[in-house]
Amino acid sequence: MAAHGARSRSGGRPTLEEVAARAGVGRGTVSRVINGSPRVSEATRTAVEAAVAELGYVPNTAARALAANRTDAIALVVPEPETRFFAEPYFSDVLRGVGAELGETEMQLLLIFAGNDRRRQRLAQYLAAHRVDGVLLVSVHADDPLPDLLAQLEIPAVISGRRSADEALPSVDSDNFAGAHSAVEHLLGRGRTCIATITGRLDVYGAQRRLDGYRAALTDAGRPVDERLIAAGDFTEEGGRRAMSELLEACPGVDAVFAGSDVMAAGARQVLREAGRRIPDDVALVGFDDSAIARHMDPPLTSVRQPIEEMGRAMIDLLLAEIADDRPASARRLEHRQLVLPTELVERASS
Repeated sequence: MAAHGARSRSGGRPTLEEVAARAGVGRGTVSRVINGSPRVSEATRTAVEAAVAELGYVPNTAARALAANRTDAIALVVPEPETRFFAEPYFSDVLRGVGAELGETEMQLLLIFAGNDRRRQRLAQYLAAHRVDGVLLVSVHADDPLPDLLAQLEIPAVISGRRSADEALPSVDSDNFAGAHSAVEHLLGRGRTCIATITGRLDVYGAQRRLDGYRAALTDAGRPVDERLIAAGDFTEEGGRRAMSELLEACPGVDAVFAGSDVMAAGARQVLREAGRRIPDDVALVGFDDSAIARHMDPPLTSVRQPIEEMGRAMIDLLLAEIADDRPASARRLEHRQLVLPTELVERASS
């Protein structure tokens, strides 16, 4: 009963300040705990949550957002057509991780497609009105103007997959280089001598790093890099088909293929079968992502697993930390974090 009697010194609804006093922390710390920011120690979080429970504090979402110039909304921006978003498991896995982590907060998630100039212009106007507290960017190409726009508007943002080695925004990525290197090492270990690769779009930094990993694995093994064995894809099934056809025409003796995505590997498999090539007897096949496609292919596809859901969760953690950081944007940029999560080769019957 003592805790109930201490609900509020004013006798009305408990305030944020009273929660802070009860927990022995500052008002900003209480706000960060309530908003789900990861920039709080576990001991502090426990103290604040105990004070909230003792006082019966209920956040006034509308008042808090207005006072802090907050919207309690985050935008997940995909600068790709909807068709690609729904066709590739990568995007749904990122969205699952983002949604799971954001579900622990009061934030709302907006999914925005910006796959053409008209949509980008509309998005720019929307963001300029500061209708969201932060932005997650997925599948950004090197020349995409959106990251620079966000920096100009000083909107907290986190990018999935760096645009270059010198990425200015906080980012979360998988170790594309190491993943590709392990895939080619695996194929070399299986005795394959004519190993080709199908790249993703090379204006995507992750695709560049996968190609770098392919080249490095061959070089490290004392094998020459034959440019005829490198075919450009675009992360689509049709791109995988087209690239595989080019490879068979240029190098009929190819006995292994490392595809830069499972979707492209599925396209390559169709062409190999139509050409009468057995997998893995005649041609070993390895993909990248370890998506549901890899598990359901016939034969099941060896693939490089990147922890996509975990990447989505990490993006939210970084973004909430950016939003909760009330320092000027110029000061925050000095501490931008570039997280690179490890990959793992999952061996199946295709190789």
